[in-house]
Amino acid sequence: MIDILDYQGKRVHMIGIGGSSMSGLAEMLLKEGYTVTGSDNANSHAVERLRNMGVDVKVGHAAENVPGAALLVYSAAISEENPERREAKRLGIPEMERSTLLGQLMRGHKNAVCVCGTHGKTTTSSMIAETLMECGMDPTVHIGGRLDALGGGSRIGKKDVFVAEACEFHGSFLEMHPTVAVVLNIEEDHLDWYKDIDHIEAAFGQFLHLLPAWGTALGWGEDMRVRRLFGGLSCETRTFGMEKNNDYYPENLSYNDTGCPRYDAMFRGEKLARVELKVAGAFNVLNSLAAFSAAHVVGAAPEAIAESLNRFAGVHRRFELTGIIDGVKMYHDYGHNPAEMRGALSVGKMQHPNRLWAVMQPHTFSRVKSLFKDYLTCTEDADITLVTDIYAAREKDPGDIKAEMIVQGMREHGINAVHTPTFDDTEKYLRAHWQPGDLVLTMGCGNINLLNEQMQMHGDTK
Repeated sequence: MIDILDYQGKRVHMIGIGGSSMSGLAEMLLKEGYTVTGSDNANSHAVERLRNMGVDVKVGHAAENVPGAALLVYSAAISEENPERREAKRLGIPEMERSTLLGQLMRGHKNAVCVCGTHGKTTTSSMIAETLMECGMDPTVHIGGRLDALGGGSRIGKKDVFVAEACEFHGSFLEMHPTVAVVLNIEEDHLDWYKDIDHIEAAFGQFLHLLPAWGTALGWGEDMRVRRLFGGLSCETRTFGMEKNNDYYPENLSYNDTGCPRYDAMFRGEKLARVELKVAGAFNVLNSLAAFSAAHVVGAAPEAIAESLNRFAGVHRRFELTGIIDGVKMYHDYGHNPAEMRGALSVGKMQHPNRLWAVMQPHTFSRVKSLFKDYLTCTEDADITLVTDIYAAREKDPGDIKAEMIVQGMREHGINAVHTPTFDDTEKYLRAHWQPGDLVLTMGCGNINLLNEQMQMHGDTK
């Protein structure tokens, strides 16, 4: 078995180094004394950040990037046909998948808090990380987004606490070594890898069984599948949720005029602290309860947890205000499946705009095909929906699913939907039809955030 510790001081080459997880791991390796190089298919803020740290990053994947590396690291999205992986095999250079590296870096920590779920992972793990930092616990952190408190997506702390996102894609979370597992929800996604929802549930069950007997499982108590899996565990289990039959639940819940929740955090009938969030949405009640429960389990004081959660301002690409153009507020959200898009738009509606625009970049052909019906109604909170062409990511176009089919289906469900294939088409349509006081929310985990940057660069219409 390949062990990352055997390569300390040697050169580790990372394919797709600009990705949110890979760039964070690159920073961790760099800080631990490894020589890091990498490649990515495009320049990005993450790539420039790594270059400024001294990492040699090539744009484009090519065989000549590999010679001299002692180890090659790749993500599950990088196929065996990638020219750098082929070259590594030819040269006999060992390879390690991204999640295996993350799991190995996690070893040896007294508390390894792993956050899994179909959605909400980045926000919840960020809340936990920031809370434990502010409570003086100095955690090591690896999340799939950029958090200002970290200056990125990772940090090296003491060996007491490691906080990480544990993603179910390709079964990646089965490489983790959790002592505290947080399960936010179990829903359909990644059906290009999993057969169906039962297959997904079984994978979450395998993940939970990685917990040691002295570990703790925390999960959303209103999710039937979470409760069913918890019934088969021998370690301690605790639930969080909106109802009083959970271990952690809210009382005296209310929302301010922009949708930010306020509640008393309760634990088995006892009030622990008052929480007053700066981030909006009912789903952030659950995210913050999950974060509260995790921080509580690892020993943070309840009042200190609440004070930190009350300061939490969110993660980049999670309902992030990117600018105001022509009197229109432009936001971006990383949500890339229908449930996440629906949640993001519910927050947009809470801002009471003149009109709410949804700009959707569907992500991967397989996801659109498997969740097609859900896409047709997920933007019903919006007044106008613009749909760009599908972002292929790691996939090839099968030819049997198009963005136009989503638009047609949306219209049949009474949604005012328009197909704007490219970013230029989308910008042109927005500028021709928006009005001051509108709110535009772009959504997707592809490169749709670049539309916000493009429009901000072009500025107000003169």
